[in-house]
Amino acid sequence: VVAERRAPRHPPSTPTPLSPSPRPSRRWHCRRNRSLCRFSRHRHLLSPSLNRWKMVLLRVACTIAYVSALVDPQAPMLQARRQGRFDMEGDSNVLEQLGSLSSQFNCASSPLRHLPSSALHLRGGQSAPQVYKHVVAASEAEEQLTTPFEGQKPGTSGLRKRVAEVSRAHYLENFVQCVFDEVGEALRGATLVVSGDGRFHNAEAIQTICQMAAANGARRVWVGTDGLLSTPSASAVIREREGGKAVGGIVLTASHNPGGPDKDFGIKYNVQNGGPAPETFTSAVHARTCEISRYCICRGLPQVDLSKEGRHVFLKKGSDVPFFEVEIISPVEDYLALLLRLFDFAAMRALLAHPSMSFAFDAMHGVAGPYARAVFEEALGVDGGCLRNCEPKTDFGGGHPDPNLTYATELVKLMGLNADGSKTADAPSAPVLGAAADGDADRNMILGRGCFVTPSDSVAIIAAHAHVLPWLAHGGLKALARSMPTSGALDRVAQALGLPLFETPTGWKFFGNLMDATVPLSTASARATGGSHVICGEESFGTGSSHIREKDGLWAVLCWLSILAHHNRETPHSAPLVGVEQILRQHWRQFGRNFYSRYDYEEVDAGRAAAMMSRLSGMAKLFEVAGFGADKPLTLAPGYDLVLMDDFSYCDPVDGSVALGQGKRLLFADGSRVVFRLSGTGSVGATVRVYFEKYQPPSRADGGADADCDAQLTVSTSEALAPLVAIGLDLADLRANIGRDSPTVIT
Repeated sequence: VVAERRAPRHPPSTPTPLSPSPRPSRRWHCRRNRSLCRFSRHRHLLSPSLNRWKMVLLRVACTIAYVSALVDPQAPMLQARRQGRFDMEGDSNVLEQLGSLSSQFNCASSPLRHLPSSALHLRGGQSAPQVYKHVVAASEAEEQLTTPFEGQKPGTSGLRKRVAEVSRAHYLENFVQCVFDEVGEALRGATLVVSGDGRFHNAEAIQTICQMAAANGARRVWVGTDGLLSTPSASAVIREREGGKAVGGIVLTASHNPGGPDKDFGIKYNVQNGGPAPETFTSAVHARTCEISRYCICRGLPQVDLSKEGRHVFLKKGSDVPFFEVEIISPVEDYLALLLRLFDFAAMRALLAHPSMSFAFDAMHGVAGPYARAVFEEALGVDGGCLRNCEPKTDFGGGHPDPNLTYATELVKLMGLNADGSKTADAPSAPVLGAAADGDADRNMILGRGCFVTPSDSVAIIAAHAHVLPWLAHGGLKALARSMPTSGALDRVAQALGLPLFETPTGWKFFGNLMDATVPLSTASARATGGSHVICGEESFGTGSSHIREKDGLWAVLCWLSILAHHNRETPHSAPLVGVEQILRQHWRQFGRNFYSRYDYEEVDAGRAAAMMSRLSGMAKLFEVAGFGADKPLTLAPGYDLVLMDDFSYCDPVDGSVALGQGKRLLFADGSRVVFRLSGTGSVGATVRVYFEKYQPPSRADGGADADCDAQLTVSTSEALAPLVAIGLDLADLRANIGRDSPTVIT
């Protein structure tokens, strides 16, 4: 059947079963009134004496042929998709049909469930059609002498510095060469992903890295159009494109940090599983940066036009054999194909079509914009006016692309909220769901109508609703994980679901081992079924799962749309929808509430910040020497008995590696916590972060009425945490130790 479809459409001399009749157009027709495919029209030519099982086999064959038509890279439907055409000879709803196919795939009883994981890829990682040949006169790699730069130690997520520093002669080249040296022989003849979030200096850095990749033996580099790939999409391209062909990727991003000529730039390496390089790798890279003396670069390699898709093939003068290739790929297609496999798009479209439903998304002029257009506007039918700041800019429009109540001011105001999370008078007319993503689209903020969902509550609610998310429901959720500073809300869901809970240091790289322990990447069947599913979350607005190895902002938003669709599947069109706030309160009534807040003190003098942390370590030792602990708590205020004061360390349960010095913890008898930590995502000075958490059970110990319980669960965060905040700030004496009277940001 597939061979027949791919053959040229000439009228057959003699009609034969399953031969398509001649048509004036060679385009593949894909209309709703054709339930299977054009081949099904010829079933009347078959003998009526065929057994029933043969008819069943025929229908299966027709179904496979129809799916093949959708996923074949040469099918005219997908040729039109590449060119941005969706009319399909009058049918303007091809993406709706793709969504319907996705919902069929998500149905546990559907035979489509058993297709390989690449079956719904829009192109399946095939090469772009346009080829540009470049004859390079000076194709030989040259060695450039250099000297080390101080401070090239990767932080929580790569190296982040000011643009002025990164653009210094040899600075970027030194770090990239050290990465390539650590990758070693695996780079030779391999494919590498290189792209970024579009911030200032992104395009120039890509050209330099391509020249260095050619000089260091790479065979091919994949670059997103205009040099853009979101961090989640980069992970998806590494893992999914051409079946996981890439050896890894260099992602140029400083995430939620501001961009511009005088702002931040970042670079990090993602390994073959699509996740951030582990600490063993980054530590080795740092060691190399301290002793580097030369780097390799092919300066004769011309710059590549990043603005349009195509294959740029480089040949040595007098040779027909290419020695290097840069392929400009769609930044969206592999990621969108993955999302189509994970979610029930038909259910979300039904929710968004409800008369009472309204939605707002803010890309904050980051790389999330093109993905928001493709996912929300094109695939889900959301009106384009609901999407804000979706044009990527090198300086993020002069804003700070950090999706929180302080910096996402436009969305926060639209959703009927003040910067402290309290409701405004405009809350009743706000959209039902609001969301924002950061500069590289890996972080997210979820807002309801006059309602802010903390990242800790968000990941807990997603985990509690795993059964309504098709991909997670089909494979079965196997474990949950959170960073140490993240609240214990996820712990209570894990306990209720009977799942293991892992507490890791901050940094998504620590989740990668947990995911890979149950997902053998070398096994094709494991990739097809998704392996064992893990949901992970960080209090710093990072949420994700094992579908990739990075946190994923748009994934979290689609989870919330799916949750709303589940709660409103029977809501009449004339009735109001169950909103975000109702879901949040229902969760608190079932699991209790973890009141939570984070104070950020940015660009603090690094020496003073380190001295403050050393002082806290000394206090922890005195606490232990004095014999205080669970049996002998130290009362710091009425109702606040300190039972543990320590420095958090982590032993990886998979490879046994140990991470020390991950934050100072103060644990109280009632479950409250205060955590002090130095962030590794800043580019200047140090960022001191202080976390406060207090747990309110779902029912009162004195047996109070439900109304009293609700009152305790719904008090303001500032009111619930006021005593704990006073204890933490007095203990650290931040005014004396770091010279700050108030935090830069309160989340």
